[in-house]
Amino acid sequence: PPAMSRRVVRQSKFRHVFGQPVKADQMYEDIRVSKVTCDSSFCAVNPKFVAIIVESGGGGAFIVLPLAKTGRVDKNHPLVTGHTAPVLDIDWCPHNDNVIASASEDTTVMVWQIPDYVPVRNITEPVVTLEGHSKRVSIISWHPTARNVLLSAGCDNLVILWNVGTGEMLLALDDMHTDLIYNVGWNRNGSLLVTTCKDKKVRVIDPRKQQIIAEKTKPHDGTRPIRAIFVADGKIFTTGFSRMSERQLGLWDLNNFEEPIALQEMDTSNGVLLPFYDADSSIVYLCGKGDSSIRYFEITDEAPYVHYLNTYSSKEPQRGMGFMPKRGLDVSKCEIARFFKLHERKCEPIVMTVPRKSDLFQDDLYPDTPGPEPALEADEWLSGKDAEPILISLRDGYVPIKNRELKVVKKNILDSKPPPGPRRRQSTCDSDFSQPALEEVLEEIRALKETVQAQEKRISDLENKLCQFTNGTD
Repeated sequence: PPAMSRRVVRQSKFRHVFGQPVKADQMYEDIRVSKVTCDSSFCAVNPKFVAIIVESGGGGAFIVLPLAKTGRVDKNHPLVTGHTAPVLDIDWCPHNDNVIASASEDTTVMVWQIPDYVPVRNITEPVVTLEGHSKRVSIISWHPTARNVLLSAGCDNLVILWNVGTGEMLLALDDMHTDLIYNVGWNRNGSLLVTTCKDKKVRVIDPRKQQIIAEKTKPHDGTRPIRAIFVADGKIFTTGFSRMSERQLGLWDLNNFEEPIALQEMDTSNGVLLPFYDADSSIVYLCGKGDSSIRYFEITDEAPYVHYLNTYSSKEPQRGMGFMPKRGLDVSKCEIARFFKLHERKCEPIVMTVPRKSDLFQDDLYPDTPGPEPALEADEWLSGKDAEPILISLRDGYVPIKNRELKVVKKNILDSKPPPGPRRRQSTCDSDFSQPALEEVLEEIRALKETVQAQEKRISDLENKLCQFTNGTD
């Protein structure tokens, strides 16, 4: 019969993706991972660094390690310490691998410049401190395509958008959430936000119009926290709990929020599932805090829409998880995702690979992916412009850019807008170097020259004296 000829197994190049931890010497050992009870991932990674929120007596701190610095971490390794209470969330800037933002229980958000070399002392001075929340700040997230736009969400049920380049608040979204905000996510071009909240609603928000454009009450019936992220084509993927406390995942269409495209039950465990989405492969990875596994699913246009691929299992539960951006992966090994799993005292990278026999670049696995250049300036985005991420090819691998300094220019009310000139790379030699400062530097150079000349004279005098003593005794 014709029914027999139907393919039983779905064709997909991602069916055989498998996860593998790195070798023991490639882990980061002896890190005192934070014990704060907070559903954040505690870890942020990019092609240069891994950052981890750590325990710190009084105040809040995180550690930043160059990716290559594996093995045992020196107990005196410098930390980033500026907050006066625990750090709850950290996020690397997508457009500058040396800039990271941190959110804290002390109600502030701080933005830090991390040098390419390992500093000798703790980094205590942020480039800018953003103050606007009245309670602890548990969520931060950079805008995916606009330069220097940062979102923070606090326990004051407030979402604030900042321009980090000027240190000022761009927008405050208040009166939208009636209770604690669980998570916030941008869509691909940063024109919309999706949020989940303790009031059991998922909201889709246009931040510039300050409008809720869609909302769904109780996408999952259970009382435990819900998470939501945007996936391809503006669909929304959620994780939550059923009334019987089973963990669920859901896929929703914004234009028809009433009925899910897919709703699947998974297991009974009480850990909140953190979803990580890779747009290039349409794979969503679910990492439960306190779980010892990572489940992953492919999202497609054919029923059942969310297809279970496999589970990476291990013995140790995870305290948190970092997710490497695509440009930080090793394309020569067909690596399509890399997680940084936090244990109590270490961080263990886990590599997800598509098995392939060929050594050639697999262009079907690596479509062009967002690179480190922003597509818009902050004020362009604020005025209503949207732009898709600027893509790069990974054919020859990605080489991180040298440290670019984040300049914060506090706005003066009296300043008019600068003339629209060609955008140039900010060089370290700024034209606005003031005359008195220049004089001071020149004066210092003159003094140093004199000191060097005096020392040289003294050295040659001493050498001459020494010659007289040793004459004839050699």
